[in-house]
Amino acid sequence: MQADKSQITRLLKTARGQIDGILKMIDDDRYCVDISNQIMATQAILKRANKEIIGAHMKHCVHDALNQEDANQKINEMIDIIDQLMK
Repeated sequence: MQADKSQITRLLKTARGQIDGILKMIDDDRYCVDISNQIMATQAILKRANKEIIGAHMKHCVHDALNQEDANQKINEMIDIIDQLMK
């Protein structure tokens, strides 16, 4: 993985902490809108982490593959990822 591992790790640990907090909110029968807001905040962190990983993949793996025989494979992988993001 070419992305900044410390940054990705920090983001994912933050998301994990938020998920733990959301589970506690559910156990405590907290207000639904508050729970939903925390879920959306967690999703935003996960999207940011994914963006960093995908960006690094494009800058390194896809870029390097363009000069080799597996360029189509890397391009197809990116098309699949973009397709999943747009669902």
